[in-house]
Amino acid sequence: MTGDQGGAAAAAAPTLDSAAAFRRYEDIRARLPEAAFPPEAETAANLAAVAERFAGFVFDAFGVLNVGDTPIPGAAERVRDLRAAGKSVAVLTNAASYTKREAEAKYRRLGFDFEAAEIVSSRDVAAQHLAGIAAGAVWAGSAALGDDFSDIPADVGDVLENEALWQRADGFLFLSTARWTPALQARLSAAVMARPRPVVIANPDLVAPREGGLSIEPGFWGHALEDETGQRPHFFGKPYGAAFAALPPAPGPRAMVGDTLHTDILGGRAAGLSAILVADHGLFQGQDLSQPIRQSGIVPDIIVRTT
Repeated sequence: MTGDQGGAAAAAAPTLDSAAAFRRYEDIRARLPEAAFPPEAETAANLAAVAERFAGFVFDAFGVLNVGDTPIPGAAERVRDLRAAGKSVAVLTNAASYTKREAEAKYRRLGFDFEAAEIVSSRDVAAQHLAGIAAGAVWAGSAALGDDFSDIPADVGDVLENEALWQRADGFLFLSTARWTPALQARLSAAVMARPRPVVIANPDLVAPREGGLSIEPGFWGHALEDETGQRPHFFGKPYGAAFAALPPAPGPRAMVGDTLHTDILGGRAAGLSAILVADHGLFQGQDLSQPIRQSGIVPDIIVRTT
C-alpha cells in the first residue's frame, strides 16, 4: 500500500446513518430493478406467525440472521423450526468477503445449520459471470486482507498488494471495502477514465448493519464511480436478478426476508417472491417505517419485528 492510501485517507472514509443511506438509495433508484408492490403491508410479530403461508424462506444475513458477527437472538432457532416444519430455507447474502466454505463455517459458528448448497452469496454470483463479461481477463481485486481468490474461476490478483495491476488488469473486481479509502476510489476513477475497463461490484449494498453502526459497502463506491465517470459497473447481488436466479430450486411460494427496502424487498418482489421486512435489527432499527415506505413506494408484503 502506498503512502497516500492509509492513515488520513482511511480516516476520511465516509459514514452514513440510516437516513442518509435511505436518501442515497433513493438517489440511485433509477439504476435498480422495477417491481410491483402490494398497496399496504401486513404486520406480524415474527416469521412463525406467517410460516404456514409459504413453502420456503430466503434469508438475507445482516439484519435478519446476524448483526456483524453477532447472531440475532432466536434467529437460529427460528430457522431450525421452519426446516422442521418442512419449509425450504436458503441464505441470499450480499456479503462478498467470504468464500462459500468460510460462509458456511461462519453461520455454523453463529448457531445456524445451513448447508453449503443453501448459501448463495453475491461473491459466488459475480464469479460465475466474470468470463461472460471479459473472457480470459486479468482482474484487479479489492478484497479483505488474506483473500487468495482461490474459489473464483478467473485470474484475480490483489490490487492493493500488486501495484502493477492498476495498469495491467483488464478489469476491476470489488469484493470488500475492508481496506478501501477515498484515495483508492479516486485512483480507480482515474484508471477507468484513462482506459475504460469493466468494473464488477460483487456487493451492491450501500451499507450493512454491524455492532457499532452502519459500515460502508462496495455498492456505495460502485455508484460513486458511476457518478464520477459515467461508466456503469456490473452489479451482482440483491436487488439484481442474477442473484435470485442462482438460488437453489424449491417447490411452492417463497418469501424473501430482509431488512432493506431497496435491496431485499425490491429485489424479492422483482424476482417474483413475496417480501418480508424485518424491522428491529437492520437499517431501520428503532424507526417508524411508514415514512420510508411511503416515500420510496417500496412496500413489503409483511413487516415483522424480528425473525
